[in-house]
Amino acid sequence: MSNEQIQWLMKALQPEKTLGSLPGIATLAEDDLAALIGIDPDLYRSKRKAMRQNAKDAAAALLDEPSIGKLVDQLPLHKGAQIVVFGDSLTADPQSWAVILAELLAARRPDDALSVTINAVPGETTAHGLVRLGESLSRQPDWLIFFMGINDARTQGPKPTKTIVGHEETARNLAEMRSRAVGECKAQRLWITPPAVNEEQMAAHWGLTRFGVRFRNADVAQVANHVRGLGDPVIDLFSALGAPPAQELLMDDGLHLLLEGQKRIAREVLRGWSALCS
Repeated sequence: MSNEQIQWLMKALQPEKTLGSLPGIATLAEDDLAALIGIDPDLYRSKRKAMRQNAKDAAAALLDEPSIGKLVDQLPLHKGAQIVVFGDSLTADPQSWAVILAELLAARRPDDALSVTINAVPGETTAHGLVRLGESLSRQPDWLIFFMGINDARTQGPKPTKTIVGHEETARNLAEMRSRAVGECKAQRLWITPPAVNEEQMAAHWGLTRFGVRFRNADVAQVANHVRGLGDPVIDLFSALGAPPAQELLMDDGLHLLLEGQKRIAREVLRGWSALCS
């Protein structure tokens, strides 16, 4: 099994999250989780440790840039603020932009006692998100950052005619999430559009083709439009990263992100979020 295959399995599957509703899943040891995705336990542990360290190193590298430190300082967060990030595999990644964000806040603003809770499950659509949202709202966070919708644009088979969640239903689901957030907590809201994908890479990827998975940027663009239309502040990754995003940002599947891609998202979030103060 190649390094790319191992990383893909660890990012795309994550049984501790995708099977999180099963009784006893939270008690499984890393050896058990490794077995569920067919990876040697020692290798699984070392890869997990390396990815966590990658996030720390990415945050440190970003903070070496004076402009990044200023952006972190400018984020509209009072002391003790609680941030909940709600998403899918692009956020559940052990070295995701959200993990990098948490490291940035801890390093740059340690006295502010800021907390980042990551509530993200690989493979989920906005319909799944509606089922899971209540737990995040019950935390009564100060900020809710939503980064969902890419999986709504998923299609199946070599000649797909529809997405697994229809575009109108995606719009309704996003609006319902927003409505629930407004009604059930006092959090300020920030939304992130899904980025575009590399369709050619996806069509050739061993993992996605095995499951018959495809994405089309025309469909992802519609999801991004629905996010933009919610009326809340938006980080527009679909526009910022290009269609398709630069190759150095993406894994071989054209969908999931390399560390450089996660760092880029962290930058975009810092820029857009801090600008809300100006």
